[in-house]
Amino acid sequence: MRRQIRFFILLVAGMLLLPAGLLCRTGSGAPDSSGGALPAAPPADTCYRVLRTESGTVEEIPLRDYLIGAVGAEMPASYEPEALKAQAVVSHTYAERMHRLHSVRPDPALSGADFSDDSRHYQAFVSAEQLRARYGDAFDAQYAKLAEAVDAVGGLLLCENGEPIVAAFHAVSSGMTESAENVWGTALPYLVAVRSDADRSAPQFAAETALPADQVRHALLAAEGTCTLPEDDPAAWFSDAVCSESGTVLQIGCGGAVLSGERLREILGLRSACFTVSFADGIFTFRTKGSGHGVGMSQYGANAMAAQGSSFETILQHYYPETVLSDASEP
Repeated sequence: MRRQIRFFILLVAGMLLLPAGLLCRTGSGAPDSSGGALPAAPPADTCYRVLRTESGTVEEIPLRDYLIGAVGAEMPASYEPEALKAQAVVSHTYAERMHRLHSVRPDPALSGADFSDDSRHYQAFVSAEQLRARYGDAFDAQYAKLAEAVDAVGGLLLCENGEPIVAAFHAVSSGMTESAENVWGTALPYLVAVRSDADRSAPQFAAETALPADQVRHALLAAEGTCTLPEDDPAAWFSDAVCSESGTVLQIGCGGAVLSGERLREILGLRSACFTVSFADGIFTFRTKGSGHGVGMSQYGANAMAAQGSSFETILQHYYPETVLSDASEP
């Protein structure tokens, strides 16, 4: 989920079709933005149907097991406990929104599942066995840490107007997160640009991608047939970019066509849509900041906030303003 645009446009449009009876329930014991009592654990009888891409089968996975596997797949277990808790709430919100959406509008490609574990299209998920293979001798300690984070936040969901939000997240921002409107064309009050200064110190904050002109030309023509890219003048292929306050390329001229930064990122496999481009000696150099689409919670930024003493509630309120925490287990 961190590296692809994935399906958030579908989520925004699809949730408009949900009937009122499917709205997120908020119980008296659920915390709001001012804090409150937390549930002890996720509802024991809740399961999600997950299409496992490796086997092609649909598995019914209990909520607790699913969240442990989703958090373990999406965030390093070495991160601070409060960051892991924030990720657990975000992963639960994401899964519940997809479950409700596909309950109303089933996707035949999912074979009856709520979503799949294919990280190119959905939130990533790995089983306990896969985590054991990943962590090796550290499995017991790392798994226990993930489980403790999941158990601490129980059945909490991030909601806006009673509905689970579009819980976008990414690895590292450009130093400021991006709005959903700038990336996907749909404005959401809780997916707006906020500061995330700590990201600038991330080891993977800045990167360079060097691509030969022939490779760039082939990729662009295959994806965007309207581009005109004369082989004798590669330096003229790209025009000046229009960028947002966060540094995201909103649009860039490309051989007579106009592309968004996200579209060019997708075509060329760039780390983010916050980039500059230069050309010399037959090579295009793309210098990127951050990693991922930049919308919602920065995982690195969340970990930095946790290391400085912020609670998971504070982290979530920072990255998702205008939302409340609701307990899905309450009637």
